[in-house]
Amino acid sequence: MRSCITEPVDEEGVTRLMEYVIISGVLLVLMIVMMFTVNAVFMEGPADKLRYHAFVDIGNGVSTRIVDLYVIAPGNGTIETKFDIPDDVAGKGYFVDVGMTGASQAILVQGGSIQSRIAIAGIGATKGVSGNTTGAGWNIIQYDSKGF
Repeated sequence: MRSCITEPVDEEGVTRLMEYVIISGVLLVLMIVMMFTVNAVFMEGPADKLRYHAFVDIGNGVSTRIVDLYVIAPGNGTIETKFDIPDDVAGKGYFVDVGMTGASQAILVQGGSIQSRIAIAGIGATKGVSGNTTGAGWNIIQYDSKGF
């Protein structure tokens, strides 16, 4: 005949382990959510704002160069100028498009979902302007009195 001695089972060790696993899991989920939130709020938002204002500056610079060239353009002949704009803004490339936008001429600078539209002041009604470029390398503005 066997005698069986039963002792009360102590579940305190298992309870502490489960508490540790549950709290660690919840904190891990919160940390992952915070990583995505911090990236969107503290990094992407300010970078997009910086890109927009840089695009406005680039558009104004291109507009000024176009107007300056057309002011000194000869009545008969051609003239061209080279200029440089930043290769990228906030680590991303962009595209510059010059042409008609509705009833006026404008410069559209865009990269991804961010864009800025700058009117070409001074020559919009008298001279037609068209073309496009990117930030890479040298850019050229050409004027020919005969047209292109």
